[in-house]
Amino acid sequence: MTAEPIESNAETVERPNPHNPAPGAGIESWIARWRQRPFAWTSSILAAVVIGYLLVSRLGASHDPAVTAAPTAARMAVPVTAARARRGDLNRYLTAIGSVTAFNTVTIKSRVDGQIVKVAFTEGQFVHQGDLLIEIDPRPYQAQLAQAEGALARDRASLMNAQQTLERDQSLYRQNVIAKQDLDNQASSVGQFQGAIVSDQANIDAAKLQLVYSRITAPIGGRIGLRLVDVGNVVHATDSQGLAVITQIQPIAVLFSIPEDDLPRVTSNLKSGAQLPVEAYDRDLKTKLAVGSLLTIDNQIDQSTGTVRLKAVFPNDDNALFPNQFVNARLLIDTRRNAVLIPSPAIQRHAGTSSVYVVKPDNTVDLRTVTVDASQGDLAAIASGIQPGEMVVTDGVDKLQPGSRVSIQLAQSDTAQGPRE
Repeated sequence: MTAEPIESNAETVERPNPHNPAPGAGIESWIARWRQRPFAWTSSILAAVVIGYLLVSRLGASHDPAVTAAPTAARMAVPVTAARARRGDLNRYLTAIGSVTAFNTVTIKSRVDGQIVKVAFTEGQFVHQGDLLIEIDPRPYQAQLAQAEGALARDRASLMNAQQTLERDQSLYRQNVIAKQDLDNQASSVGQFQGAIVSDQANIDAAKLQLVYSRITAPIGGRIGLRLVDVGNVVHATDSQGLAVITQIQPIAVLFSIPEDDLPRVTSNLKSGAQLPVEAYDRDLKTKLAVGSLLTIDNQIDQSTGTVRLKAVFPNDDNALFPNQFVNARLLIDTRRNAVLIPSPAIQRHAGTSSVYVVKPDNTVDLRTVTVDASQGDLAAIASGIQPGEMVVTDGVDKLQPGSRVSIQLAQSDTAQGPRE
């Protein structure tokens, strides 16, 4: 299109068409505007260049996995369970399966023959020493006692008469009235009556003893079992079956065995006069039943098993232990005093070395080598490498590496609660 002429009284002027400018008019116009505002146009151009560069850089970085994963890994924290190290005492035990044994067991038997006229105990009752248990018909032994006492009275009277006769014979012999033979015969009669009196006294004592035996009493204190005879039964001293069984359960004993290699540590403590505590636990080793002390060690080692038997005694005031019950016996042999304690699951063992993940103040972890002094159950005593108050990872270590960021959840059984018994 061409410029249209505009009529005017003065002259005809051509206006440029904006849709088809003349050659060179656009550049000249831009240059003219730039000259009027040079700083504004320069800033706009620089801002456009910077924005374009950033868009290109971001687009290129979005396709780089390493660049993308780095911020993501830095933001993600590994969830772990941790516990704080502390100072405390660590008890070391020898644990073995044991069997509860009655301290004394007595089978009650009759020492005389006769018919049972009374049973004075209740099955399962706790009896004391000297309590009446069973009474046997005493009348036969009362008759024997009366008979022995009558014989004693008779022989005493005979002895008195013989002694008086002996005195007269001695006087007559000095007067040469009787022969020496008559005097000797009378002296012999006195000796016979004296012997009869001793025998009679023995018969009386035996009859009294039979009367005592007809009342069967408890020889020890303890719990009596089920009765084996009833009233009316006739028993004999030669019967093999007993009448009842008493087991002494206060105190009560526990027998258990330990390896012979551990014997020197036990004997050394006993020689020093220390009283070694023994704890009795249930089958699952979770519930403590009773606390006692080591009583003695057997006098020989079982060669077939390489173990030695030990006997512990328990007061058993609450009757928590029962004869022939299986328990886990824990013998305290050593105590690490004022040691640095951490949970045993925190310790990682590789190629003969021990290490733990320590949580730093910035919630990152550091793998640190430690020296384990001793361990017992869920606790370990650390000789070096950890200071009290430091946090160690107990669960989730398989997801960690040095420098990893963690989110901490304190263990429910933190070491602040002390050693687990």
